[in-house]
Amino acid sequence: MTATEHSAHPRHRLSEILQNPVRFSIAAALDKAEKLSFREVRDAIEVSDSVLSKQVSLLEQAGYVIVQKGFVGKVPRTTLLLSTAGRAAWRAHLAALREIAGP
Repeated sequence: MTATEHSAHPRHRLSEILQNPVRFSIAAALDKAEKLSFREVRDAIEVSDSVLSKQVSLLEQAGYVIVQKGFVGKVPRTTLLLSTAGRAAWRAHLAALREIAGP
């Protein structure tokens, strides 16, 4: 077989967006739940509000995360969830990692 007949190494299928440890952790947390509050994600992955806000903005720009803003009574509440594209990217990223790591 020639090099072109071999399938590309699985690292080529890794999402550049999800290679950042904080964004990876956000996607992992959101994959386990249908949706989480900003506070729940912040506490689960142990980052500051500003770090989470910046990384969520990047995930939102990439179309991976949906940010919903609303109120519970008079208290503002931000809810985060993986988009369909974000969930697909997360699963593909994990599959590539598993393929690289082997059985």
